[in-house]
Amino acid sequence: MIARLVLGLAVLLALAGCGTAADRDWPEPSPALWEVTSPEGQKAWLFGTVHALPAGAEWRTPAVDDAFSEAGLLVVEIAELGDQAASFPVFQRLAYSPGLPALTARVSGEEREAVEALLEQAGANEADYAEMESWAAAMVLAGGVRSGDPELGVDRQLLGSGKQAGKQAMGLESYEQQFALFDSLPQTEQDDLLVAVAREAAGDPAQGLRLWLAGDMDGLEVLGNAGMLGDPELREALLDARNRDWVVRIAPLVGEGRRPFVAVGAAHMLGDGGLPALLAARGFTVRRIQ
Repeated sequence: MIARLVLGLAVLLALAGCGTAADRDWPEPSPALWEVTSPEGQKAWLFGTVHALPAGAEWRTPAVDDAFSEAGLLVVEIAELGDQAASFPVFQRLAYSPGLPALTARVSGEEREAVEALLEQAGANEADYAEMESWAAAMVLAGGVRSGDPELGVDRQLLGSGKQAGKQAMGLESYEQQFALFDSLPQTEQDDLLVAVAREAAGDPAQGLRLWLAGDMDGLEVLGNAGMLGDPELREALLDARNRDWVVRIAPLVGEGRRPFVAVGAAHMLGDGGLPALLAARGFTVRRIQ
């Protein structure tokens, strides 16, 4: 069960792709896509993704297909996405610590009520999380309440398309790096993450997906800031610091003429700390084309 639900940073529920097949009022697809040009004229593309989708939610457009076809390299968060043999042992090693208090005892007041509601919504027994660290519980419970299918996630679909086309793929991180990032969070921030997941799970499960499909990055920013991205420490650890590390790897790929198509979670495209802004600050011309 844990191996099936572990999906890296898909705990960012507002941007992870929720909703059910019954939701038929999806907007016409136009998810945000940027073209990046180096001073020497080399090209790259940035595409913010969602990690799980409900059946029937269409996202491909001619602009995305054209850019992907022109690209020489697919860059994703984790190249072995969905490889349980790679993810499960790392999660098992990092996710548990003996002597932890009960999950609901790690928070208080209204926060405790939110976590209790999350457990109920996920159909989970608190005893199963007795020795699980808060970040790991947040991740598993996020997967338990997500309606979208990880197999239909944009990242995974692009990896499949790239493989069929003989396109090379590379990951910016490994499962070890992603889980270690969560594991290194201070206990208070881990508990904040758990509460943020609980509160976001109580909201409209399809709101983030509608905004993403419509390419409404301002709306996604507002939605994220109302949730866990509004916590400065969590945003720095889970997004901004990683974006700064990633841009150091992405920029040379552009300059080398690799024509990378960078497809990572939509939250990584938001604001002054997002990848479009960071590449622009490095002298690249970044133009939104969808």
